Amino acid sequence: MLNMSSPSELKSPCVTRNGMVKLPPSQPNGLGSASITKGTPAAKNRLCQSSSVPSILPPPPSSLPYHHHHHLDGPGLPHPASSLLDMEPGKPLVGLKPSLRQLPPLTLPKPLLLERQLVLDEKLLNRLLWYFTTAEKCVLAQVCKTWRKVLYQPKFWDGVTPILHAKELYTLLPSGEKEFVSLQAFALRGFQSFCLVGVSDLDICEFIDNYPLSKKGVRSVSLKRSTITDAGLEVMLEQMQGLMHLELSGCNDFTEAGLWSSLNARLTSLSVSDCINVADDAIAAISQLLPNLSELSLQAYHVTDTAMAYFTAKQGYTTHTLRLHSCWEITNHGVVNMVHSLPNLTALSLSGCSKITDDGVELVAENLRKLRSLDLSWCPRITDMALEYIACDLHKLEELVLDRCVRITDTGLGYLSTMSSLRSLYLRWCCQIVIAFGLIQLQELEELELTNCPGATAELFKYYSQHLPHCMVI
Repeated sequence: MLNMSSPSELKSPCVTRNGMVKLPPSQPNGLGSASITKGTPAAKNRLCQSSSVPSILPPPPSSLPYHHHHHLDGPGLPHPASSLLDMEPGKPLVGLKPSLRQLPPLTLPKPLLLERQLVLDEKLLNRLLWYFTTAEKCVLAQVCKTWRKVLYQPKFWDGVTPILHAKELYTLLPSGEKEFVSLQAFALRGFQSFCLVGVSDLDICEFIDNYPLSKKGVRSVSLKRSTITDAGLEVMLEQMQGLMHLELSGCNDFTEAGLWSSLNARLTSLSVSDCINVADDAIAAISQLLPNLSELSLQAYHVTDTAMAYFTAKQGYTTHTLRLHSCWEITNHGVVNMVHSLPNLTALSLSGCSKITDDGVELVAENLRKLRSLDLSWCPRITDMALEYIACDLHKLEELVLDRCVRITDTGLGYLSTMSSLRSLYLRWCCQIVIAFGLIQLQELEELELTNCPGATAELFKYYSQHLPHCMVI
């Protein structure tokens, strides 16, 4: 806006109101009796009309970036509309004479014009905006319509999973009723996966009805701490025809019967954790109804060795990842069933399966030669002998997790020093590891974690930094 006059200049005897000042009708300002505040009618703030009131409008500064090149009402007098610099070009001004309601387009100096063209160039933005994080993109989408248009392309949100809590799915109307929120902005960005927290059967039905891509476009759904029942699970899997990845965590209202009635062959990835009604029969349903299953993650306290025998020959060809977390009842007998049913595994986790011993690890090493990732964390019965089995047979292993394996010593790490394929090794809270110098032979190692190991001293880290320069040691 225009700068006001300096204190040394004459001031109007009129009292201002609401920050607006009146010009006398005799002043040749071209606005008649209208206020200078963006076309506000003079009737709302006509305080005085004394002809002795001096003008308070200074000549337009030459440094203003937006200006008109012509249209003068008289010698030395600028066009009255030039004081309204913050109005959009071409927008009608309320309260002005009809001849003044349409302003000529504003022009920009060349440097500013070029800068404006650059920041609104969609080709440039399509390349520039790749460098921002997801959180930053959410903010940048609010800058202007052009940036929003560019950022709302699905390619900028590929792999991003929105997390929606049940309380955020509704807005309260003045009448006191609840209305489901609009999900159109999510649809424009083409989100294919969602995490729904604390939802019920009704919430899931509302989500399916209100999200335009729910029927065919959603590929992955994660339900956490939700009260979904067998009926809700059946409706969801029936309606969402494109669903391939399903996660159920902390959902205690569905039963094994719900899995039998709802699971279908489209699912290729399933994760079930902290669901109290899941036991051996759930594994039977999974093995019978999901022939294309490639990844299964299971955390269930009541699953036994019997469940490991339910996997069929179909899963033997398709399943490459199996995670059994804190399945306390599984023993070496369950491992026997598992290695014969799923011989093509490339990733296996027995984390928290506390009854697994060295013999179980030997079975894994002898029968699952394709393994690239093995997690034996929180298996307190594992000793150095298990590491010898691993080093002898698992020549393709790239990741090994041994956290909280409290019986492992430096001797066992000596066996691992022959594994040239190993890239990541985790030894957190292995309380008998003291020196671990033998690991320097693993020249391909990229990550080594020794958190809370007795031998994790500054001297050891310095030693590793010298002999394993490409490895991140934590």
